Amino acid sequence: MSIRSAITSLFILFAGFFDLQAQTNVNGQNNTISTAVPFLRITPDARSGSMGDVGIAITSDANSQYWNVGKIPFSTNKFGIALSMTPWLQDQKPIIYFFYLAGYCKFGKNSNQSISGSLRYISYGDFNYVGFNFEPIGIGKPREFSYDLGYSRKLSKYLSAGISLRYIHTDIVSGFPPPDLYKPGHAVAADAGIYYTRTQVLNNSLKRNFSFGAVISNMGSKINYSSQRKDFIPMNLGLGAAYTSEINKNHKLTIAIDLNKLLVPTPIDSSTTPGVPRYYYPEKTVVSGALGSFSDAPGGVSEELKEIRVSIGSEYWYRNRYALRAGYFYEDKSNGDRRYFTIGLGAHFYGLTLNAAYLMPAGSDMSHNLLTNTIRITLAFGA
Repeated sequence: MSIRSAITSLFILFAGFFDLQAQTNVNGQNNTISTAVPFLRITPDARSGSMGDVGIAITSDANSQYWNVGKIPFSTNKFGIALSMTPWLQDQKPIIYFFYLAGYCKFGKNSNQSISGSLRYISYGDFNYVGFNFEPIGIGKPREFSYDLGYSRKLSKYLSAGISLRYIHTDIVSGFPPPDLYKPGHAVAADAGIYYTRTQVLNNSLKRNFSFGAVISNMGSKINYSSQRKDFIPMNLGLGAAYTSEINKNHKLTIAIDLNKLLVPTPIDSSTTPGVPRYYYPEKTVVSGALGSFSDAPGGVSEELKEIRVSIGSEYWYRNRYALRAGYFYEDKSNGDRRYFTIGLGAHFYGLTLNAAYLMPAGSDMSHNLLTNTIRITLAFGA
C-alpha cells in the first residue's frame, strides 16, 4: 500500500465510519452528511443504547451529561457516576474500543442546581504504515477524546436548563511520516439543553409522567488535520418526548421518542464543475452552516425531512429492580441507511445499576452491516 493509499484509507475509516452505507437520492446524488470526529455522536451508555438511542427526555441519570445536560437537576439522586464500555465495529480488525465516564453532583437550595462532567475516549488500535515498496515506515496509534464540564439548574417546579463546554482532541494519523504533513485536530464546543417534566397522581395513587426535552449539542469550531481544509464537527439539534406510567406498584413502563438532525451543510454535487471534487461541502462559517442546514438540501423540504434520524424506545421496570428495554433506530436510505433494533437488560440494587445492550441491524444490508453484534455495558452508582 502506498503512502497516499494509506492516508486515504485512514480518512475513509475514521472521518466517515458513521456513514458507512452511503446511498444516493432520487436525483442520483450521494447526500449522506459526514463530519469530523463522528465519535461525538456514538451512543455511550447501555440504557439508551438498548432503547434505540433515545435519551433526551427519559428520566435523568449520570449519562444525561451526553443526552441533555438540562435534565440533571431532576435526578432522584444527589450525585451519580457511570462508566460505559463499547467494543465498536466488532467485525473490523483491530476492534475499536469506546469508553465513557460521566458524573454529576447536585447542590443549592433543595438541590436545585448541579455540576456535571464527562470524558469520552476512543482507541482505534495500532496500524502498520508501509511505503510504495511495502516497506515498514511506522506504527500509528490513532486516538480521539473529549472532556466537558456542565452546569444546570431548575427554573421552576417543572422546568430546568443547562449548558456544558467541551474540548475535543483527535489524532487519527498518529505516527504517520512525515510528522509535519498531518497534525492532531482540536476544537471547542458547547451543549445547551432544556427539560420539562410533570407527574400526575391518579385516583388509585399510581403515577404517570410526561417529559419533553430539546438540546443543541457540539456547537463549536471546525477541526483541521492539515492546512488544506477544515471540517465541521457533528453539531446536532435533538427533540425528545417520554411518557411513563405505573401499571401498578410493581410494574412501570416508559415509551420515548427522539428526533435528531445534524446542523451541518448538505454536500453539493459538483459533477459538472471541472477540477472540483464530485461531492464537497461549501465554505461556510459555523453559524451560517447551522442555520442553512434547514434549507440547503437539493431535494427541498422532502429531502430535509429525510435528514432527520428517528429513535423509538421502551423501558419496563419490575419493582424498580429489574429492567427490560427495546428500541428501534431509523435513518433514511439516502442519508446513511443505518437501521437497527436494540434490546437490553438492567438491574438495580443498593444504588448500584448494571445495564447491558445489544444491537441487531435491520434494513437492506443486514448481512454486511458493520454495526452487527454491538454490545454496550454500563456500571452506574447514585445516592
